[in-house]
Amino acid sequence: MMISTWRKRRAARLAGKRRLESEMGDLEVTIPNHFRCPISLELMKDPVTMSSGITYDRESIEKWIEAGNVTCPVTNRVLRSLDPIPNHTIRKMMQDWCVANSSHGIERIPTPRIPVSSEEALDIHFKIKTACKNGDQTGCQNLAAKIKALAKESERNKSCLVATGTAGVLSYAFEEFSKASFEENVAVLDEILSSLAVLLHHDEATNCPGSDASIDRIVLFLKSEDLSARRNAVLVLKELVPILDYRKVDMLLEIEGAMEALFKLIKAPICHAATNASLMVIYHMVTSPSPSNAKIIAKLVDLGFVSLLLEMLVDAERSLCEKALGVLDGICGSDQGREEAYNHALTIPVLVRKIHRVSDLAMKFSVSILFKLCMNEKRENGGVLVEAIQRNAFEKLLVLLQVGCDERTKEKATQLLRVLNVYRSSVDCIDSVDFKNVKRPF
Repeated sequence: MMISTWRKRRAARLAGKRRLESEMGDLEVTIPNHFRCPISLELMKDPVTMSSGITYDRESIEKWIEAGNVTCPVTNRVLRSLDPIPNHTIRKMMQDWCVANSSHGIERIPTPRIPVSSEEALDIHFKIKTACKNGDQTGCQNLAAKIKALAKESERNKSCLVATGTAGVLSYAFEEFSKASFEENVAVLDEILSSLAVLLHHDEATNCPGSDASIDRIVLFLKSEDLSARRNAVLVLKELVPILDYRKVDMLLEIEGAMEALFKLIKAPICHAATNASLMVIYHMVTSPSPSNAKIIAKLVDLGFVSLLLEMLVDAERSLCEKALGVLDGICGSDQGREEAYNHALTIPVLVRKIHRVSDLAMKFSVSILFKLCMNEKRENGGVLVEAIQRNAFEKLLVLLQVGCDERTKEKATQLLRVLNVYRSSVDCIDSVDFKNVKRPF
């Protein structure tokens, strides 16, 4: 009897405790005002104090400054310095408060990493240049790795490194270590190239390593078996090729295995970024006014690039589709490129299908390629002209003129309609979306 009574009392006490905890849990937790950012009014994650003495969340005040403001949002006074200073005292108080209120679902804010400053970036630059002068491979390799880590840590770090010209310093280091044997400096060159691949997308392409020796080393990485090195090499080449002079574009063409390595990255993709970059490199090469332009296209045709592009275009997503069409447009600017396109069963079905199905840029390239093929058709039976009508190209071009496009594309579409109209009355149309009856060579 006594045991039963004790159990009932104990159960009643536990039930009361749970009820009290439940009621307390339902109460709204009030965030102290000095823990709130005056701009966002939310709990600060990285409190920093400006020269006006007011504390803000770093993200909010940096957006305020990036918008062109030079005054304190609270006091409206001009800030003597735009550099935020971490407020460790407030941060520690906030973390203690979060821990104390963890039962209400409040998570402790992590201690933020201090972002890199311009002074720190410039100090790294000085150390890299010193390492290059002394031939210190290990030192330069470690500094390049540090830059890559900082850039990946946050967008703010990346912006700071770009603004201070870090890519230019890395390119200088790459060119210096490219002067010696590749086997001796492969480790440091690999690390520098990896860092450049992170920064160059956000920096001006003029900061790329453009010496003959540097281009040769980049191609060696492009041909390597290391997937990461191949990716980094093509990402750097993507930024480099558009600014190269004709001689260096010719040099890139003549380096043994360079074009084959780019072709391989598209035929056997290692990642989306590398495939996109490879197509961009080839696009700039086939559309450049270089004297070797015909040789570049001939090399691509011999590799089977036209067939690869057409097969890719059947179900490629928008970004790849636009780039592949751009490259095909460049290739079809030559007799050899057009001849290869004429002989492929997918050419006209794919081009007609892409006129309205992808984007304005894809439409522009599709019309341009059709224009080059149709205007240069010499076969008596009409060849691609007849097939284009069968695939509803005439109707799609009419719709294009009604919907609207740029003047150059409109001019090409109008001329195409005139040429196609000659064969239109004697041709039956087929749905251009239907690939069932098309013989694909794969």
